[in-house]
Amino acid sequence: MSNYLDGLFSVTGKKALVTGGATGIGRMMAEALVLAGADVMICSRKAEHCEHVAAELNQLDAPGTAEGFGADLSSQEGVDAASKEVAARTDRLHILANNAGATWGADYETFPRSAWDKVMNLNVTSIFELTRNLTPLLVAAASDDDPARIINTASVMGIMPVADGCYSYSTSKAAVIHLTKILANEMTSRRITVNAFAPGPFPSKMTAFATASESGASATGAKNPMGRIGRPADIAAATLFLCGHGGSYVTGTILPLDGGYLVHTSEDSLFPEVE
Repeated sequence: MSNYLDGLFSVTGKKALVTGGATGIGRMMAEALVLAGADVMICSRKAEHCEHVAAELNQLDAPGTAEGFGADLSSQEGVDAASKEVAARTDRLHILANNAGATWGADYETFPRSAWDKVMNLNVTSIFELTRNLTPLLVAAASDDDPARIINTASVMGIMPVADGCYSYSTSKAAVIHLTKILANEMTSRRITVNAFAPGPFPSKMTAFATASESGASATGAKNPMGRIGRPADIAAATLFLCGHGGSYVTGTILPLDGGYLVHTSEDSLFPEVE
């Protein structure tokens, strides 16, 4: 049975990059890949945090490894520097997880232009630029039998017409979804699959206002059709499906990891009101 499962979900020996990989969904993805045998680079703005998380992952007695470095993807210079760092560490990249992102919440009447620009720049523009820069490394790793893989982190808020005050965030995630489909169409000839997650609430720094406390997580989960918030295993299983051999025929797909929000239309918000 283990050989059968390995044939479907193993990523042994693959080289991966997870942006925003030190916290939240990014860390869940990175840990899953390390446990399944990949050599994973994680990056975010704080190099020391990434190095610390990489050290923790390397203590899991897993078949894969982790290494961390700092990267500020909010600027062209930062994207280019991160791309050069990756190229210095590997000559091929089997998996690219574009997960780094930001959000901003404010009232409709006072929502600032600076917040709009910041969120759209990091959540959308950096995905395009980093993917474009790293495409030669992805092509080098790709084959007819085992394509290279790109996973973009979108959100159910990019599908639902709901902002919860996060106007630029929801709009940016809708753009990520459309960009995913565009790139999937263009990358098939290069033997690269491009898919996206559309998560509902998971524990992370971004959702800490609603999920950090036990009571907050419970209240947020109570609004979900499945009665809970997301768990690391939900991200891990989806990651290994798309990155393992069993996912090699899937591209251009937006995978909701949302507990049923998208098919449960009575709710107009993902989060409870916070005092």
